[in-house]
Amino acid sequence: MQKAELRVAVLGAGIIAKAHFDAIQSTTGFAACAVVDINLDKANEIAQLYEITAYNDYREMIKQECPDVVVIALPHYLHKETAVFAAEHGCHLMLEKPMALSVSECDEIIQAGRKADIRILVGHTQHYIAENIQAKRIIQSEELGKLVMIHDVRHTNYFQDSRPQWFLEKEKSGGGILANLGTHSIDKIQWLTDRTVRKLRSSVSYHGSRGNVEGSGMIYLELTSGIPATIVQSGYLGASRNETEIMFTGGMLKLVTGESLWISRGGQYEKLDTPNTAAPFELQYSDLLTAIRDHSETSCSPAYARGVIAALEAVYRSAETGLEQFVDQEFGS
Repeated sequence: MQKAELRVAVLGAGIIAKAHFDAIQSTTGFAACAVVDINLDKANEIAQLYEITAYNDYREMIKQECPDVVVIALPHYLHKETAVFAAEHGCHLMLEKPMALSVSECDEIIQAGRKADIRILVGHTQHYIAENIQAKRIIQSEELGKLVMIHDVRHTNYFQDSRPQWFLEKEKSGGGILANLGTHSIDKIQWLTDRTVRKLRSSVSYHGSRGNVEGSGMIYLELTSGIPATIVQSGYLGASRNETEIMFTGGMLKLVTGESLWISRGGQYEKLDTPNTAAPFELQYSDLLTAIRDHSETSCSPAYARGVIAALEAVYRSAETGLEQFVDQEFGS
């Protein structure tokens, strides 16, 4: 007999923690039980808001609380360690992206999850945003003809003072703007098209005001169907921008993720009305709950998320060597 409510604990009391707890509260079938942070004061603040227990040691929390689900909202270099420990204690996982620092770390998480027979959802939020969902429906309908190419642009002040230092240390973050925001773009392009990256070429720059990570990058990639796409990102000073142009034989889409979707059938762009959906985090938790109850795979599986990291590793290899790189996204291959 299934539990009426599954108990959920969150590792990390940073900015994103409240979004997780609000989504947990909004999802019938889940109930928050604990929060963990090495800064116990931060954990206590969250604990008081949601009337749960605060801890500063995730191992102690898992052993004491025995949560059904563990949410990992920690710096990237802690993902593998905490995910494997939680899986070994039978906890299902809501794991923030990027999944881990490397393909080999992703493989360790996948193996631990299979051994424990738990469900894992990796939080690639692009799959759950209303404008993206609407854009994908239009692509699949072929109402604008055949898809021919995609151009994705992201500009932001990546080295702003408010960004925690660990983001700018490659050994902790896995990389700079491309590891953090570039993985969103790779994921978005793959998910929108139902295709994976086959090969790519990239160039990056290192002119950040602090840290040892790249501050910009340009990627030319080819999907498994042969469709080309470009990703252009700058983390230096300038005008902020987050747009994806999707070009077809009979028109174009301009996707401003989280804000709007525009369509051209040969003339100027016209704004589309976007259907209301639940908040992205709520959709993620509903997805995980269904997978747990049905003993099925989540729609953002660890095998898929591993493929995003495989593409990211190829981006850095290409930047270092100046050569085109092929991407092998298959687990166990």
